[in-house]
Amino acid sequence: MASRSPPVPRLDRDHDGQSIDGFARVLIVDDSVVARAVIARLIDASDRFSVVGAVGTAKAALEFLARATVEFILLDIEMPGVDGLTALPDLIAAGQGAKVLIVSSSADDGAAASVQALALGAAETLIKPSAGALSGRFGLALVGKLERLCERPALMPPAILVRSPASGPTPVRPERRPAQSVSTSPRVRAVTSDEYDIVAIGASTGGIHALSQLFRELPTGFRLPIVITQHLPASFMPYFAAQIALIAGRPCEVATDRLRVRPGRIIVAPGDAHLKCVALGADGAAFRLTQDFAASGCMPSVDPMLASIAEVYGPRMIAIILSGMGRDGAEGARRVHDLGGCVVAQDQQSSVVWGMPGAVAATGVADAVLPPDAIGRLIATRRRP
Repeated sequence: MASRSPPVPRLDRDHDGQSIDGFARVLIVDDSVVARAVIARLIDASDRFSVVGAVGTAKAALEFLARATVEFILLDIEMPGVDGLTALPDLIAAGQGAKVLIVSSSADDGAAASVQALALGAAETLIKPSAGALSGRFGLALVGKLERLCERPALMPPAILVRSPASGPTPVRPERRPAQSVSTSPRVRAVTSDEYDIVAIGASTGGIHALSQLFRELPTGFRLPIVITQHLPASFMPYFAAQIALIAGRPCEVATDRLRVRPGRIIVAPGDAHLKCVALGADGAAFRLTQDFAASGCMPSVDPMLASIAEVYGPRMIAIILSGMGRDGAEGARRVHDLGGCVVAQDQQSSVVWGMPGAVAATGVADAVLPPDAIGRLIATRRRP
């Protein structure tokens, strides 16, 4: 990775957080002096980021953010005094839009701390190796994570979302195409209606925090089945399901092959298979797990989940696309739209990365573009926007 020339020390200059030659500003929060120095050197060797502060405690980080602005905060979990997870909500608030990347030895794949951090609002996690391995692959992974979090959003087409300073976002519903024929059964009715019978959610980076905001708006008596494809490794899924169950206050389980669709439950796709829905005639519907190629390249992919549920439920489903990189979900959302279902995308302002929801908004198939809490309230009504 090319270094800037001439090299300039970063840790004791530009503490007002102002941009340095157009580079994205980074604050490091880690109690290890060695880790702070090495990570700063790795970031400053990039051609896109610059470290403007490096502190050893959460308290010092809050003091820094009171007088400076940054685009990224690299946060360790295990620190003296207030630990990283406890400090995370305050740091997110003080960062005023800064994205938090957890860099910690506690951020193992599948670690409960990683899922908890993502639910609290962290944008990403990365395992911090021992001091002797803080270079090479780690440096590439660290800068790569930051670069992906800088992903440019798709352009919003006009007339999808009208913002009023007094009333906030007001969804504008595009003209809907006539619903095509879909599989039917006594329990899965494909009839035109303003209500729906199932909720399908696709998400990636930033999605876990968005899900927590969404679920907090659902009443305890909400009984519709909810299906989620969240981009996570398979090792994360048990912790992810447990976290969602805790937040939502209802059972949540990782999907298994031939699992029936049941009311009052949340089902999440496993990390190593796509989740598809199939009709069972008079017996309702069930999920099948596949590992077929997906155009998005994701495993699991949101597209096959949405498209298959649309084939079964047609107009009686609502598809939600939350924060995430890339455009997974855009093709599935189009299929939902074509079959008469409702499509809602998270808005750009509340998204960690407006790739997936931005791609859906750009295609013109979104019935509404809203922040997660407003999406939750919309879902609770069981009505179209």
